[in-house]
Amino acid sequence: MRTLVLNAGYEPLAVVSFKRALVLVMNEKASIVERIEDEPVWGTHGSYERPAVIVLTRYVRVPGGRRVPVTRRGVLRRDNHRCGYCGKPASTIDHILPRSRGGADSWENLVAACLRCNNIKSDRTPQEMGWELRITPRPPRGGAWTVRGVERGDPRWEPYLALAA
Repeated sequence: MRTLVLNAGYEPLAVVSFKRALVLVMNEKASIVERIEDEPVWGTHGSYERPAVIVLTRYVRVPGGRRVPVTRRGVLRRDNHRCGYCGKPASTIDHILPRSRGGADSWENLVAACLRCNNIKSDRTPQEMGWELRITPRPPRGGAWTVRGVERGDPRWEPYLALAA
C-alpha cells in the first residue's frame, strides 16, 4: 500500500509507504485527506485509519524546478501510446531530427511512433518525408510527472494530481 504525500499547498511531493504516512500523521506533521475504508491499521492501542492521501501541515520548499528525465516509457506515456505521425498505437519512439544528424535525446525531439512509421521514416526528417506531426512535442508538466511512483498509483490520487497539472 502506497500513500500520496501533498505539500501544504496541495501539490504532490512524493509517494511513500502507508507506514511512513501513518507516522507523519501520528506525529502531527500531516493530516489524512483520503483514507482507505474498511482496511484499518491495527496497533497495540487500537486501530488507525489507513491513509491514501495525506497533506503536510507545514509547507516544504522544493529546491529549483524539478526536471523530468527523458525515458522511452515517459515519451510513450506523454503521447498516450499513439504514433505522432499516423495516430495508430505506438510501441517505439522516434527522433524527429535523427541522431545521425545531431538530433538530441530531448522531450522536444522525441515522439512516440508505430513500428511501420518508424521504419519508413528511417534516417530522414518528417519534412523530407512530407509528413506532419500530429502533436508538438514538449516536456511534460505537472505533479504526475515530477513525483516518482505516481504512474502505478491509486485512483483516489487522480483529483490531487489533476490540480498540479
